[in-house]
Amino acid sequence: MSDCTHDCSSCPSSGNCDKEIKKAQLNERSSVKRVVAVLSGKGGVGKSFITSYLAVSLKRKGYRVGILDADVTGPSIPKAFGIKAKAMGEDGIIYPLESKTGIQIISANCLLEDDSEPIIWRGVLLGNLVKQFYEDVLWEDLDYLLIDMPPGTGDIALTTFQMIPIDDLIIVTSPQDLVSLVVTKAIKMARMMNINVLGVIENMSYLKCPKCNEKISVFGESHLQEFADKLKFDVLGTLPIVSENATKMDKGQVELIDLPEFESITNKVIKED
Repeated sequence: MSDCTHDCSSCPSSGNCDKEIKKAQLNERSSVKRVVAVLSGKGGVGKSFITSYLAVSLKRKGYRVGILDADVTGPSIPKAFGIKAKAMGEDGIIYPLESKTGIQIISANCLLEDDSEPIIWRGVLLGNLVKQFYEDVLWEDLDYLLIDMPPGTGDIALTTFQMIPIDDLIIVTSPQDLVSLVVTKAIKMARMMNINVLGVIENMSYLKCPKCNEKISVFGESHLQEFADKLKFDVLGTLPIVSENATKMDKGQVELIDLPEFESITNKVIKED
């Protein structure tokens, strides 16, 4: 059906359509209060950094947090937290790994013997792995389960939106000319699938001068707010370029990052409860 909106509840072909996907269900030992997905329309805007640091920020406020790394072909969450161990399981349950501060994490790299080995699978298999991460992992008493989505609005993102009961979506972008088109696609996709868009974070928005603290727009002036007014979405915040943070991510030290500008973003996420 070329006019499929992926909303099976209102479709006249519901029950007789090969596009319908069974909703994932948590196992009886897991408990998750809220699922927040983090998506970017394209790669290279810092989506995994936002996911990782949001988990860190929520954890610092006393919440129990987990991360499901749905970016199966480009998993970077374990590296951000310095996790090299492999996930174990028994009796159909997969035990997530834990970061130094107790953030529960599952990723494709937690299953591979060699982290450098690529996962060369088609979309259906990738989607099924994401579903397994949600259903079979022991998510213990989580206040927040964050899903690090693959970039773009392709098959894996679509399948994840269909299968997993996502409460809110955060979109990550950067101040570049193409961004308005990319964000539009992501927002329209979410709305078509009845997923609440919590708001947009503009990463790498500016650089702070180390001498005078002046904000320098390295990628040009941001037009996010006027774009937000036009499309009617909230701007959760804008974040600076901080080279030291990228270095800490590469070293597996995301939990050591201190980014004051992120405080207001975390508070907005919490207020949605």
